[in-house]
Amino acid sequence: MGDRISVSAKTTPDPSPADPGTPAVGGGWPVIDGWAKASLSPRGPLLWQTLLHKSACLSCAWGTGGQNGGFRDELGQPLQRCLKSVEAIAAELQPAVPEGVFAQRSLAELQRLSSMEADRLGRLSHPLILREGRSHYERLGWDDVFELAEAAFQRPPERVASYSSGRSSNEAAYLLQLLLRAWGSNNLADCSDLCHAPSTVGLAEVFGSGTSMVSLERLQQADCVVLVGSNAPANHPRLMNELIHLRERGGSVIVINPVLEVGLLKFGSPAFPIKSMLRGSKIASLFLQPIPGSDTAVFLGIQKALLEGGTIKFDFLKAHTEGWKAVVEPLKSTPWEAITNCCGLSREELEEAAAVIGRSSGVVFAWAMGITHQANGTANVHAIANTALLSGNVGRPGAGTMPIRGHSNVQGFGSMGVTVKLRAEMQKALETLLGHPLSRVPGYDTRALIEAAEAGAVDTLLCLGGNLWGANPDSEQARRALGRIDTILYLATKPNQGHFHGLAARTTLVLPVFNRFETPHRTTTESGNNFVRLNEPGSTHLKRADLISEVGFLAELAMRLMGRDPIDWERLQDPVYVRQLIARTVPGYAPIAAIDANNGEFSVKGRLFEQPRFPTPSGRARMQATPLPVLELPEPAHFGGLAPGEHGLVVALITARSYGQHNTVVYKAGDAYRGMPHRQTILMNRGDLARSGLGAHQRVSVQGEAGRLEAIEIIPGEIREGAALMFYPEVNAIIRPPVDARSGTPAFKRAPVLVRGG
Repeated sequence: MGDRISVSAKTTPDPSPADPGTPAVGGGWPVIDGWAKASLSPRGPLLWQTLLHKSACLSCAWGTGGQNGGFRDELGQPLQRCLKSVEAIAAELQPAVPEGVFAQRSLAELQRLSSMEADRLGRLSHPLILREGRSHYERLGWDDVFELAEAAFQRPPERVASYSSGRSSNEAAYLLQLLLRAWGSNNLADCSDLCHAPSTVGLAEVFGSGTSMVSLERLQQADCVVLVGSNAPANHPRLMNELIHLRERGGSVIVINPVLEVGLLKFGSPAFPIKSMLRGSKIASLFLQPIPGSDTAVFLGIQKALLEGGTIKFDFLKAHTEGWKAVVEPLKSTPWEAITNCCGLSREELEEAAAVIGRSSGVVFAWAMGITHQANGTANVHAIANTALLSGNVGRPGAGTMPIRGHSNVQGFGSMGVTVKLRAEMQKALETLLGHPLSRVPGYDTRALIEAAEAGAVDTLLCLGGNLWGANPDSEQARRALGRIDTILYLATKPNQGHFHGLAARTTLVLPVFNRFETPHRTTTESGNNFVRLNEPGSTHLKRADLISEVGFLAELAMRLMGRDPIDWERLQDPVYVRQLIARTVPGYAPIAAIDANNGEFSVKGRLFEQPRFPTPSGRARMQATPLPVLELPEPAHFGGLAPGEHGLVVALITARSYGQHNTVVYKAGDAYRGMPHRQTILMNRGDLARSGLGAHQRVSVQGEAGRLEAIEIIPGEIREGAALMFYPEVNAIIRPPVDARSGTPAFKRAPVLVRGG
């Protein structure tokens, strides 16, 4: 398998850092520096106390914690905390927002705050209300909050909706969906609609299950990982430890990404202070930089190479799949030229990737939002699943498909039924629990919610965490849509830009809740690898704060609306009882009924396939045909054209988080690893700059289909020609990307923009 890193000379002419000050290794000493600064801050002792608390990490779905302790994962491995976790905890340990901030700062002033500035206001400590026609948020009591909330829900059920993030617990998620469905609404939009919905939809269509089929233990048995569209060094640092182990045992890592992220070449992990921190550990053994949005073509090329190399597992296909002929036959007639022209990779590169896969004994295919944030995101997932099946890499140890989810409990929300695509088994169980059929009116996913709100079809919106305004493309449309809703309730731990821009027409409520390690009762969360963790109770550092638990709020509201019929909503103030209902109604969650008695964290049943038998009607995987995508960019005329003497070009814009960021929350303004010193930058290919007449560090305007940003600094970097990268959520102001019709997810990783300069 070797240690050679193969990078296409055509797509990456100069794999040196974009700037002399850019680190040559991902992670490494900047991580240690970040830990040191956090530890030596005034909140350092409280930070360490929290890190050791028995609760799941607040950051990504690869996070650690739970009953094994703060630094251990589900297998008991130590030193599994990352800087992203430290940043998230430190933000939650801020003092309360000073008393005078909301009284003295007008809404117009608050709207000028950046994401980082809004977050650094501190912790929310008292309920706030913005009334129609007022310029300032005001304090109010919880009795008034519940009266307003109860009145807001007295609307036709189809005009009541929710939106949620993966920050909360399984218990809160379960109550949210139970409340809305019992009330008669299926409008359960979720942040996953904007990220991994294509994974859920695509995998369910193929395998009958929409989550990872690979546990941490099974990942450690692989000898090859294909990592696609993921900047794991920034967003899932714990995964890097597993890739380091894999390379050390002679395995291969194939990275497919339009951006040459330094941490995917070499990564310095603090978990290995001697062998990794000094020089960094090699990660990619093969690095391919395709055209953004062409991933289906990449995998068709790999499949064609497997076919021509004689390494397709036909006996496996015949025994364990349906529809395989409709996948294999087109490979014979699809010309190599069509594939390579679409993805921008050479036949030789694709054949090399196929050869590595073909000779590996166990391959895990992993991906993040570079795959799902495309107009053909579901087809991309199908193409990956097909490749895994063609090579026989499903239904056995050390092999399978593994979407890498971002927020810490976003998968748990899906398991709890916070989705517009409720599984039939859970629907039947809920109808038995409630004693009546659920509404058959289709619910709004996140993009449909914005469209419906803009059309005046939503009266009340309950947001359980998240930043609905900031997470959506076309920020002005999001502002306009939310502004047509009568009442919006935001349950949150800290202020965010959405509380200042995503305002209701009449009443906006910002309601402070406990975070995960403060909640005064036990809760559970689910990792991206289907492992359910138990979080112990905690307490808040805030003095004289008037917080509420999310379970407490939702159960109280439900009781006020529905009393004790058909279930005792007041009793649902007790999370132990909530877990009993979860065990009765959520597929695979039966062990949660005993978790309070035995502390038994568990893997969700029916998702980790160790045999090639799947929860489909036939027990076989249902392969899906994936035609080549048609990828086109408009001409400059689409954006009004270039003026005489004006330089510029149209590029496929990738929107991304910086390294110091979690979802829409920004912890650090710049991104040293990409050489991007501030948020008003655009990463571009050097060849594109030379061809267009634009120059490094020139200030340009970037025009999208929803607006224009000025004074953006060009940063030359190692990105695929024809592509560019800017930071989310700021760039949402100007983009209006197409949406994957099968999942409702916007193509955040391929939004056309015109870069123009004098």
